[in-house]
Amino acid sequence: MRTLQIPTRVQRTASSLGPEGEAWLAGLPERVARLEARWAITVGEVLEGGSAAFVARARRTPGEEVVLKVALPDPRLPAQARVLELARGQGYARLLQVDLAEHSLLLEALGPTLEQLALPVERQLDLLCELLVRAWEVPTWEPRTREVAEAKARELHTLVSRWWVQCGRPCSARVFEQALRFAEHRAAQAEPGRLVVAHGDPHPANALRVRPPRVDAEPGFLFIDPDGLHVEPAYDLGVVLRDWCSELLAGDAMAVARTYCQRLARNTGVDAQALWEWGYLERVSTGLYLSTQDRELGRPFLATAELLVD
Repeated sequence: MRTLQIPTRVQRTASSLGPEGEAWLAGLPERVARLEARWAITVGEVLEGGSAAFVARARRTPGEEVVLKVALPDPRLPAQARVLELARGQGYARLLQVDLAEHSLLLEALGPTLEQLALPVERQLDLLCELLVRAWEVPTWEPRTREVAEAKARELHTLVSRWWVQCGRPCSARVFEQALRFAEHRAAQAEPGRLVVAHGDPHPANALRVRPPRVDAEPGFLFIDPDGLHVEPAYDLGVVLRDWCSELLAGDAMAVARTYCQRLARNTGVDAQALWEWGYLERVSTGLYLSTQDRELGRPFLATAELLVD
């Protein structure tokens, strides 16, 4: 059994899971060997960047390059596999094989991420919008109920309330209160008829260039790692708006963020105020979550949130 080079971040995440994570680490070489035999692949270069899965390039018997993903124990993996299966390469990487018992997916190989290409922010926003409009065509499977439509906003309300106290109130009360107010408003405005299968985390590092180009994969990028969340489309766009802390801190934060928001709304036809509320809620919740690990990690999100209080 050969030794696998497991990225440090993946090892740390596995170790944080206790005995279950340690067992996953110990069994990974044997699991990869089984998958190589079952799927007729040869695993090669290990890919860095993620923290919740072992990901490596591989080749299938005919010489086709593919990517093997062996995830840490995660209840969200079945939803991820389902999104990829239903998408059939439209907006998402093609799923070639899946084995949920092995926590494993075999995917088409893609090129660099949109983040790595360092395109102008406006171009990145436009590309993410084009991708999301395609990704939202995946058919829903959850019941179209108000409870489902409200779920994400209510979850974030609970998490923001918990993390703010847990982290020793690392942002002002007005930031905290606005985040909760927006969570309450999104829950109140929830409409089952607007539900889509959202990506859930459509940032530039989750959009990869297609290689070689193909006609059914315009605009030349595809998403990976969907959450399979059922929520209104404005949520995904709020996640897109959540980032760009450096750009906001370098200028008039409110003007820059509003410009980005209007661009996202114009490109997709999604209500700008709903998008703004989700973006602010995601900015604060992300800053608080990161602060539970390291205050410095959460600081840019919370600092920009202070500048965006209405």
